[in-house]
Amino acid sequence: MIDRRYELESLPLARGGMGEVWVGRDVKLDREIAVKFVRFPDGRPDEELVRRFIRESRITARLVHPGVPAVYDAGTHDGRPYLVMQRVHGISVADLVAEQGALPVGWAAAIAAQAASVLAVAHRASLVHRDLKPGNLMLEPDGTVKVLDFGLAVALDRTDLSRITVTGQHLGSPAYMAPEQVLAGISAPATDLYALGATLFEMLTGGRVFAGSSSYSVMHQQVEEVPVRVSALRVDVPADLDELVADLLRKVPEERPASAEAVYEALTGWADDLAALPGFVDPAADNTVRMYSRITARVHPPATAPPATTSPATTSPVTASPATASPATAPPADGGIDQAELRQIRDEARSLARSSRHSQAAAILAEAVDRAGRALGADNADVLSLRLELAELMFEGGDFRRAVDEYAGLVTDLTRRDGRDSERLLLARLREATCRALIGDTARALEQLGALLADETRAFGADDPRVLELRRQIGLLQLGAGQRAAAAQTLAALLADLQRVWGPDHPLVPVVRELLAGADGAAVGSQT
Repeated sequence: MIDRRYELESLPLARGGMGEVWVGRDVKLDREIAVKFVRFPDGRPDEELVRRFIRESRITARLVHPGVPAVYDAGTHDGRPYLVMQRVHGISVADLVAEQGALPVGWAAAIAAQAASVLAVAHRASLVHRDLKPGNLMLEPDGTVKVLDFGLAVALDRTDLSRITVTGQHLGSPAYMAPEQVLAGISAPATDLYALGATLFEMLTGGRVFAGSSSYSVMHQQVEEVPVRVSALRVDVPADLDELVADLLRKVPEERPASAEAVYEALTGWADDLAALPGFVDPAADNTVRMYSRITARVHPPATAPPATTSPATTSPVTASPATASPATAPPADGGIDQAELRQIRDEARSLARSSRHSQAAAILAEAVDRAGRALGADNADVLSLRLELAELMFEGGDFRRAVDEYAGLVTDLTRRDGRDSERLLLARLREATCRALIGDTARALEQLGALLADETRAFGADDPRVLELRRQIGLLQLGAGQRAAAAQTLAALLADLQRVWGPDHPLVPVVRELLAGADGAAVGSQT
């Protein structure tokens, strides 16, 4: 019995490297539940992992979609955080393929399309699944699909690029890992699309894209070998669908389809002729989702869609003209804010952030930014500090898509006010580029990091730890983007400088050496 409310069965339903799932009952509401616990990689409690898990669980709880199990509750038991979730019945697509072999084209497309619709919503919320695979897709008796394991697989390394690979942890399952996951531990929306392509390949052919006797062998193939075309294994697969699978499995992330929405639209053309799957899908099953979607499918968007709306918690428009009075003496303008209230708001937001309540903290700060901007002007020092704090909250909360716009605005205004070398400007530039990398805008991120490197080198000196770390991030991102020759050049020069400045025993030396080995085509998967 957990928290005097959740009664679990005597043995876990499933156990993996990062977590375990138990099924049971919420005795208070008398309903079935699934409870997911974190498993600490080395068996010892990890406060940072717990903190990130709490953050991810709150982001996941806001991911409302029929294809995602609902999150009911969260807590801690014996030092281990857990999520209480909707119990899902049905069969995993992995088990379905194991029993059925290759699926009918229509069903493979329908299952993949449902998964793509979930990914579309997740990616808009700055969530990347990182471990999409047939085992994490559950086909229910009514034909709907649930995508499992959001929020757990991402818990280790999403905070920023500077922490990726430091732990030596590979996230994902080798048979579905994109090359950038194998080489650099980087995951972005395009990484999920690669995994979706590998899953679709398996549903259409009955076999995996790559197979080998070890994880090392499979990951090496993911990086180095071109997959066989589906059409070479199955003649009745439409040519366009065969091409889509090949595009999803491109080695370079930017060569894959542009978005999950684009993949969904392509797949819907083949998701027809969905005959019953005896023993798995019951055409007579009560499907209230189908009833609901029949009506919503008739709602057509306008010819020109209006701009996407955002909630007050994540916007901070500052359009006021600069104020002439100093903040110490000027009374708050209509709707403005004084220094005492500003300090109180900041303290409240920081307290909420320490409890991982980032969206609520951001909402409070966004309102303060708006009021302070009207009273003091967008370029006021206090307003700029407040805007940076708001952007940092969004970043720490994982809301990278909205944070990137906040940082971009700050870069413009800080450059005008502080000049090129201010530390908070350099931080905002780094964060903007990091956000772009994490949402998949790799080319722009590399361009921004390259410009930042030149300015940091001039400001701090070539051997400054901040400059050396930035070079590592650039090499890492080049590697993840498939630019292996450029990454090898960047990382080789960095390795030499690290050994010169800090000596061969510095902890970053083996990290960079391993990345360099991946760029050179050796030692792929050696961390596993």
